[in-house]
Amino acid sequence: MRNTLADVVAAALRVLDAQGLENCSMRRVAAELQVQPSALYHHVPDKQSLLALMADEIVAGVLPGPAPGAERGGGGRARDICLALRAAMLGIRDGADVVATAAAFRLGASAVEQALAALVGADGARTLLLYTFGHAQSTQTHRQAAAFGALVGAATADPAPGSELEASFGRGLDIILAGLRAGGSGA
Repeated sequence: MRNTLADVVAAALRVLDAQGLENCSMRRVAAELQVQPSALYHHVPDKQSLLALMADEIVAGVLPGPAPGAERGGGGRARDICLALRAAMLGIRDGADVVATAAAFRLGASAVEQALAALVGADGARTLLLYTFGHAQSTQTHRQAAAFGALVGAATADPAPGSELEASFGRGLDIILAGLRAGGSGA
């Protein structure tokens, strides 16, 4: 049975989640599909293109249909989008790295950035995205360190691991959105 592009992307995401970005190679994706690596190039020209497709899949559910929270205005909707984006990236190992890399190289779809730009302007959207990417990457690093037992002292005393990271993300979003409102961006 021939694999589809969707099969290739799904296999790549399985490899990413199991082995991390550093070990997510075309060869490993091909092994996951039980095909030769050359078979992947029928669907994607290179690993960068595959990363872009993986990023698109990771964020696919961030902008579902009519926007919950839209009645709260642009800032409320922008906040909802950033929360959903962060959750989507944290849902898969190294997801934040994949999405941030694809965005930095301007690979893949930019529906999330376009939706944010419509709410808070292009500069506001970029600022929110970079903050969301960075915080998600930091959170993933923290989670991986905790999983390996590498955190010491106060970092391990948190009764709900990551709860302060969750709260700090929300506070940071509120600060950025308040600044955008004060600057007249419409947030």
